[in-house]
Amino acid sequence: MLELRNIIAGYGSARVLEDVSLKIREGEVVAIVGANGAGKSSLVRVIFALLKPTSGTVHFCGEDITPMASHQRAEKGIGIVPEGRRLFPKLTVEENLMVGGINARARINRLQMIQDVFKMFPVLEQRRTQLAQTLSGGEQQMLAIGRALMAQPRMLVFDEPSLGLAPKVVLGVFETIRKLNKEQGLTVLLIEQNVALSLEIAGHAYVLENGRIALSGKSQDLLANDHVKKAYLGM
Repeated sequence: MLELRNIIAGYGSARVLEDVSLKIREGEVVAIVGANGAGKSSLVRVIFALLKPTSGTVHFCGEDITPMASHQRAEKGIGIVPEGRRLFPKLTVEENLMVGGINARARINRLQMIQDVFKMFPVLEQRRTQLAQTLSGGEQQMLAIGRALMAQPRMLVFDEPSLGLAPKVVLGVFETIRKLNKEQGLTVLLIEQNVALSLEIAGHAYVLENGRIALSGKSQDLLANDHVKKAYLGM
């Protein structure tokens, strides 16, 4: 569904991504894991046309979308739950959701999609008139996920979804990701520092180190890999 081919990208003369190639097939959960500074954020920026690669191409559903702007990629069906949630703090829960369904493909279904989001996250219906900034961290993450779903994405990118959340809340977020994939068939790209949880939920994974793909394969195989265990799992 999404394929990056030989991506080289950076800022000025500093290269951050070096010959990165990866593939996410429809219906999969694929994880990209790595430490701070590995290049994960830059990779997200490339996927969403916020960072132009100096070399390489981005393909979605067989189409070369490299020349496309961010809003065009969103219209194609690539959604994101961004790092830090990035809600509109002074808009209500319902208003944030309405903004999420603003693109032409999703606009006609916004009212039904809001009901679907409320069914998934009943607490959001209870808070529908509250300002986003008054929600707890876990509730804000639910709202960020709901807002992304409002756009009816074909693939959803979760960018550091565990960031700043309590361990119990993190488990709930990962369970939501699992359900979206298993019950709704949503294709998921999970970009995370929490390697153990990511590899447990994903079928396939890539380990990004210093801007390069250091390892890739089935998640269970990577969980058993000596380098992964020593570098990321503290074993």
